[in-house]
Formats: sequence, structure tokens, C-alpha cells
Amino acid sequence: MPLPHTPSISADGLSRAGRPRLAFLGTGYLGATYAVCLAELGYDVLGFDPDASKIAHLAAGRVPFHEPGLQDLLRTNLAAGRLRFSTSLDEVAAFGDIHVVCVGTPQRAGAMAADLSQVRSAITNLVPRIRRKALIIGKSTVPVGTTAWIESLVADHADPGLGIEVAWSPEFLREGLAVNDVLRPDRVVFGVRSDWASAMLHAAHQGVFDLAAEESREVPVIVCDFATAELVKVAANAFLATKISFINAMAEVCEASGGDVELLAQAIGHDARIGRQFLGAGIGFGGGCLPKDLRAFQARAQELGVGEALRFLYEVDLINQRSRQRVVRLAATLLGCPDGPTGPDFAGTRIACLGATFKPDSDDVRDSPALSVIRTFAAAGAEVRVYDPRGTDNAREAVPEVAYAQSLADAVARADLLCVLTEWGEFREADPAALARLVRGHRVIDGRGCLDAARWAAAGWDHHTLGRRVKVQQDSARWLVR
Repeated sequence: MPLPHTPSISADGLSRAGRPRLAFLGTGYLGATYAVCLAELGYDVLGFDPDASKIAHLAAGRVPFHEPGLQDLLRTNLAAGRLRFSTSLDEVAAFGDIHVVCVGTPQRAGAMAADLSQVRSAITNLVPRIRRKALIIGKSTVPVGTTAWIESLVADHADPGLGIEVAWSPEFLREGLAVNDVLRPDRVVFGVRSDWASAMLHAAHQGVFDLAAEESREVPVIVCDFATAELVKVAANAFLATKISFINAMAEVCEASGGDVELLAQAIGHDARIGRQFLGAGIGFGGGCLPKDLRAFQARAQELGVGEALRFLYEVDLINQRSRQRVVRLAATLLGCPDGPTGPDFAGTRIACLGATFKPDSDDVRDSPALSVIRTFAAAGAEVRVYDPRGTDNAREAVPEVAYAQSLADAVARADLLCVLTEWGEFREADPAALARLVRGHRVIDGRGCLDAARWAAAGWDHHTLGRRVKVQQDSARWLVR
């Protein structure tokens, strides 16, 4: 719920009944999700993007990416008249009391740092068009110091008499759960310089607070300076990445020593200071945020002269990349593949890869560990057949050199090896006995630790996960991950 002493907005024509009009700059995953969900909470919302095709899809009620529940909300709010989309910045400038920057901040080509060119373009093209006092809120993930830089851009390009202000409020969306994350956030962060900006941010979140009150929940509100607000998201991502890579490092130690990483994770997870979440050993993290944010954080620390403080994140990244290769090495051992000049030679093998997206309930294949493994298998000569319930089109565009199946059964037919690379529910719930009748070899690598090992073993499968060690029957002197 809102803070006990929420500042009030002065009567300056910026809002109607305490609800400012919200304009979202950028309608990719972040901007489109927020625009739709804030309209659902009762706000008048305008989404802007220079990409006419993207705007046409959204205006027609079609979300150009997969996010559960979002398309229904899009259509509902378009029909209600609370939500519309435009390619006109003049329209955006006239409409918005609050302008929310949701553009991409990808990794800069040839460097680790973030590319802020889209942020610069959004600000320098919008602010000369604004004719009244307004608030610009940053929501994209950016290096610390970006908000102050945006303030300087606003000062250079806006009418100084308008008093346009800047604030930062980071997003914490999880793909596949993003609708709930907007409507029911576990916290909101306001980086502000003035009481007016704080009041406007509270007004922009009043719908969130009202819903929480109806459901007898509280939403913690952290009001802070610009730098802290910018650091919250990258610090959270760095911590999560470190936890994931930590358990994958422990999996490597377990493989070498005879331990069981699943039991290890259970044991340390009972410690309330550690917790069990994100302690599942597997092929690591990916997506459009975590990897690039990790690298941009390191690059910014170097610029600030405190690179040593984040040196450990370099190892976190290396462990993550190595986790992908461990699956490939295990597959080569199981299939008896000879070593070639650049690694295992998979020629003559057929591998079914189940999953291409970086996580389930998404069609996102950006920096996907699954797609990295698929690409490596194909480059090493394997006949690869891929099935993903949602990500096939994006995967085919990224890795066109492999075959894509239309069903799970089609993917596994006559396969020598199954590799589960994304933990989709369809794979967890699949009947291993039925699949066993379709394959040539009853070997499965569970790269996400999502299968019921006992059930698969009972159906005749040689089941392997990362972080466990067991003797291979055909060679009692040799140890394998299982």
C-alpha cells in the first residue's frame, strides 16, 4: 500500500482525479506489458514506437511476443478506449502527463557496456515537442548515472520554463509472469529529486496500491536517490546470476567428488539465509536481460574506478557459459563420439533437443542456453531436431540450420539421445514409456533437472542430470554425470 504520507499533486492540470495520463516510449516486451497492464488498472495509456509494424499489431489486438494473459488484456482495454498506440511523437507529447522510457538497452557491439542510443533518441526527439510540465520516468535497465545524464539531455532540448522533471523507477518483470508482476509487484522503487516527482510516481502507481488494498496486501515503496534506483535492478540481477552460477559450480565439484548436487541444494537451502530458490543445477541462465546486464554492470564499475568490486561477476559469467558446454561433453560421452580437432564429433548421431527458449512460458530465445547447446550440436555434425511449444519461429530465425518439429513425438522419433533444455510443462508431464517406443537410444539428459528421474528410469531410460556421478555400466572404471 502507499506510504502513510503520500505527497499530493498540486492542481496544475497534470492529472485528472489523481490519475495522470501515461505515455510509454517503446512497445517491446517491457513497454507493451506495462502499457496494457496500467490500462487494465484504469489509466488512460498511449504506447509509442517508431516501428509501424509493431504498432499495427498492437493496435489490432495482437501481442507480437508470447506472454500469458497479456493478449486478452490488450483486447479488453483497446475496446474500453483506455489504451491506444501511435507512431507520432507529437501525439505523445500532447497526451502524456508522465512519459515512461521503456526502450532497449542492449549490449554495445564489441564491448560489455550498455548501448544507450535508444534512450538518447527517445529523450532528444520527445522533449522539444513537450509544451507543459511533465515527468519523464526511466524504466529500462541502465548503468548507474544515466538519470542524471537524461536530466542534462532534457535541459539541453526542452523549454526551461516548463520545469520538466526526470525520475527513475526500475522494472522487475519475469517473463511468463509479467502481467502479475505489474499488477501485483513485490515492491516499487522511486528514484526522485522532488516531492512533486514523488507525488506523480505515487499517482502513477495508485491503481497498483488500490488493487493491493482490495486484496489485503501491502506493496513496499522505496523512495530514494537516482543512483540507488538505478542500481536496484542490476544489483538484483547480479545476485540472482551469482546464485545460479554458484550451484552450477557446486555441480562441477559434485561430479568430480561423487556428491549429489540436488541433495546438496536441499541441505543448504534449509538455511533461511540462503534459501532454496535459484539453486537448481542445470545449463544456466540466459535471456535478454541477465547476461547483458551483468556485463554492463561490470563495465560501469570499471568506468567508476571500482572494477575490482565486481570482478567476481566475470567468473559468474564464465561458469554460466561453461554449464552449456558440460551438456555437450556429457552427450559426447553417452554417444561414444570421438574427439575431433575442435571438440567432439557428433557425425552420424541424431539428437532431439526439447526446448529452445531461455525459459518456459516465453518465446524469447535471446542468449538462450538451449539455443547455444543446439547450435553447438549442429556445428559438431549431429542431426538435430528441435521442438519448443512457443519459440520455434524465433529459434528458426536464429538457428536455421537445424530441423524443427511440430510436436514432441515428431522431435524424438528415431533419436539416439534426448536433451531437455527448457523446463516446459509439456516435457515434465510427458509419458516416458510412450516416448521410449519412438526412439533408437533410451538416453536422456535432463539439462534443467525438471524430469521425474525415477519415473523415467522405470520406463527404461538412462537418465542423466548435471551434478551427480554414477558408474556407467559399459565401463565400470569411467564416471559420468547423472
